[in-house]
Amino acid sequence: MPLRKFIDSANDAINGILHAAKTQRHMRYHLFAAFLLLIFSLLLGISWTEFAVLVVLAIIVISTEMLNTALETITDILFKEYDTRAKIIKDTAAGAVLITALGAAVIGYIILFSPVKKMFHTGLTLAKYSGDNIAVISLVAVLIIVVLVKTFFGRGLPLKGGMPSGHAAVAFSIWTAVTFMTESFLPSLLIFLMAILIAQSRVTVGIHKPWEVILGALVGIAITFALFRLFS
Repeated sequence: MPLRKFIDSANDAINGILHAAKTQRHMRYHLFAAFLLLIFSLLLGISWTEFAVLVVLAIIVISTEMLNTALETITDILFKEYDTRAKIIKDTAAGAVLITALGAAVIGYIILFSPVKKMFHTGLTLAKYSGDNIAVISLVAVLIIVVLVKTFFGRGLPLKGGMPSGHAAVAFSIWTAVTFMTESFLPSLLIFLMAILIAQSRVTVGIHKPWEVILGALVGIAITFALFRLFS
């Protein structure tokens, strides 16, 4: 089925992210930095254009690190013994990551210098955002945390098994966002029931243990709740 093939392909692709995060500490640093940048940018209240630039830079840095990991793996397969050519390949790929990271740091400095300076002079004033924007940012933050936690425990695939349950985290993040955005009992109840069914299905088919689903739900709720309370 096309949907099944799409899910399998997505699982393989995201599993590549997990592999890079598990084997490359710099990948973990980049993911953690992306999460902090996401929250810090919201706290400073930068414009959406500047925020989009920072997000694109984070994506480029993380993608470059993953390409570097792929090149290192290919090089290790091709060269079983020490070879200066292998060293050149790895050094060049690492140099590309360094240039990208330094460039992103410079642009980030240019964008964030004035807001940070203003914060030190006038104090931190939390910016406010619309519910739909917070919902999207919350979902991205939840996904980053799920990847980092799965990497830490080293079990399961991103869309199948492991701790915590990514499906439960996303489902309950959406429920929390809908509850804040609608402030209506019926939509909140319907989405909550759907989230419960999604979480229950992960246990029923044997993909997750109950505590993995519960932890995933708590991750989704906690992050989304905190962001809505801070910025809505």
